[in-house]
Amino acid sequence: MKNMYESISKVGLGGQVKVTVPCNADVLLNTPPSKGEFRPDMKVTMTQIAAFLAQTNAPLLMNIYPFLDLTLDSNFPEDFAFFDGTTHSLVDGPNTYMNALDASFDMTVTALAGVGYPNVQVVVGEIGWPTDGAPYANVSTAQRFTQGLVKHVQSKQGTPLRPGMQIEAYIFSLLDENQKSLLPGNFERHWGVFTFDGQAKYPLDLSGEDQDSNLSNADDVPYLPTRWCVANRHGNVSELLRNAEYACSSADCTALSEGGSCSNIGMPDNASYAFNSYYQLNLQDDNSCSFDGLGVVTFVDPSVGDCRFLIGVSEAGKLSCKFYGVFLMAFLSSYLLRTIFAEVTSSRCPHWNVVF
Repeated sequence: MKNMYESISKVGLGGQVKVTVPCNADVLLNTPPSKGEFRPDMKVTMTQIAAFLAQTNAPLLMNIYPFLDLTLDSNFPEDFAFFDGTTHSLVDGPNTYMNALDASFDMTVTALAGVGYPNVQVVVGEIGWPTDGAPYANVSTAQRFTQGLVKHVQSKQGTPLRPGMQIEAYIFSLLDENQKSLLPGNFERHWGVFTFDGQAKYPLDLSGEDQDSNLSNADDVPYLPTRWCVANRHGNVSELLRNAEYACSSADCTALSEGGSCSNIGMPDNASYAFNSYYQLNLQDDNSCSFDGLGVVTFVDPSVGDCRFLIGVSEAGKLSCKFYGVFLMAFLSSYLLRTIFAEVTSSRCPHWNVVF
């Protein structure tokens, strides 16, 4: 960080370009906000980081994920993860917290004060809600959370320890990342407000003023031909399972996970979903729908209820994702009058964080 800051300063941009580091919330001990403290094994490092940020007037970026709190802790109150009221408020001395974001934010503020830097700005580096791949990960809860977040941030209420300020927060993320690592969980590929092909998953009012507005979908997406690969419904079940496992070893089958949008479709539809994911990943190559003779190409959409069987995007379409991202930057900036922070992390399309 110091070397980067020195390099930026040498070209006269030290006061304009801020050097910081994003931290996951697990650098903090699990305490009430007023007792916020960095973990003992992280305290020296975080003190050094805080000192640098204070010296350069840069913010600390803290990633806050109420979804993970809800998913990983069976005792976590569901309504405390959202912004539309809770029967499980957190009373901490004179302060009352109605949502997990404010509590985690103030926990960070207290932890910074505890190492001697109470005035370092805190920015929410990542926050969002996935739409598939796990219980609670669906479109309706994601819309509830994200719309509530926008309204909460735009209200400029601040938090009990930093009242009257507008929290600066980056939504993670704009687009799904369908080749992202699944180590944290099967929901990891589904954080996008938009699907991998640039289609809005739900209405979202970016003004926070309860306006009836929708996000704009990508136009003229160069999809592959309208066809799918499905399983022979009379195939041997054990062979279907074996081939489905092979397909899922490289294709995205996270929607089949417990709580996912395709988790209840049963056999042989499970195998069909896996076969089709592999088929689209391989650009509908004829050989990619073989599966030892168990795969069949169909021109009838095999989607079942909320379980959507996708059609892939051509090689040219993958490149066009970058141009679509530029369009979205301009579109969203017209609402926010802010910037959009972007970084490339997927082999198909970049993901984008939207800042408020």
